[in-house]
Amino acid sequence: MQSTPPRAVTAICHALQEQIEHGLLAPGGKLPAERKLSEVFDTTRITLREALVQLEAQGLIYREERRGWFVAPERLTYDLVERSHFHAMVRAQGREPGTELLSARLQPAPAAICARLGLPALSSVVRICRLRRIDGRAVLYAEHYLNPRYFPGILDQDLGQSLTEIYAREFGIRYGRVCFEILPTALPGAAAAALKVSAGSAGLHVTRVNSDQHGHVIDCDLEYWRHDAIRIRAEVG
Repeated sequence: MQSTPPRAVTAICHALQEQIEHGLLAPGGKLPAERKLSEVFDTTRITLREALVQLEAQGLIYREERRGWFVAPERLTYDLVERSHFHAMVRAQGREPGTELLSARLQPAPAAICARLGLPALSSVVRICRLRRIDGRAVLYAEHYLNPRYFPGILDQDLGQSLTEIYAREFGIRYGRVCFEILPTALPGAAAAALKVSAGSAGLHVTRVNSDQHGHVIDCDLEYWRHDAIRIRAEVG
């Protein structure tokens, strides 16, 4: 026996999707409380929650811990070929970027980072953790691991700025070859807490291993995106 009526779930999904597509529920807008929505659709909270979770999986709405449900904004296009940093990429698409520095320090490199950067065991790396926002909404938790050999004194810089611009301005370093790895993931604790979602929520994990203009592997970025925040694009000639 099914726990919730499938027709009721489908009807709620269709009704909310129609309201979103016609602009009656605006991107970024907050949905009424679940209790109110249950009354509107004359259904149980269990049935309503199943419909909301289905719409969340489709990327139409999202939930923030202790804040409720919201209509998802337009996805950002993440172009793998375009050489652009986060702030420039967001502004180019008519949106407003923001970066919050969470932590920055020199620490022993995890084994996986040693492998990515080609470092020997017990090496040190600069670890920078940042939260990125689009139009005020937290969408990306990023951990940057830098080989300190190439960035002496970088911890004295304003790390809320673009690292790409700091690299060029302070160290004469430009990106050369970039290797991407993209996987769907369950958001780990630190990323989930920063993005204000439950640990284990669906996300997109993008790993970037970056070389400079001379072919030296200089850093590795671990990006944890909200699954509804971006679309990945690459056009190869």
